Amino acid sequence: MVMTVRVDIVSAENEIFSGHVELAVFPGESGELGILPRHTPLLTRVKAGTVRLKIPDENRFELIYVSGGMLEVQPHLVTVLADTAVRAADLDEAKALEAKRRAEDALAKHASEMDLATAEAELVQAIAQLQAINKMRNVVVH
Repeated sequence: MVMTVRVDIVSAENEIFSGHVELAVFPGESGELGILPRHTPLLTRVKAGTVRLKIPDENRFELIYVSGGMLEVQPHLVTVLADTAVRAADLDEAKALEAKRRAEDALAKHASEMDLATAEAELVQAIAQLQAINKMRNVVVH
């Protein structure tokens, strides 16, 4: 029998995932965090990126884009409180490309500091969404 840990990923809008996984990988601020069952308790921030969840008895990962948030790890429960969370399959590549282009244009115009900070944040979000889409296309289970 495969050991699992329960993972709940929620955002302000809804619960995007709730179930047991063999392995969960999160985009931490200092790099990826791999969480297995019985992990040491941990509380940290996650940055915009792709959460990878290894589903038991399936030869695949569930991919979820998060825009940032908080990660709490307990030995048998992992919770992500995300600012925004979307299944990678539901991301719109055309919208992400357009958001990336707009953010790059705003950065090129050297607007006010506030506009620059907003444009940089939007660029990070768009790039993270595009990376989630690419990971979804190329996901391989080892």
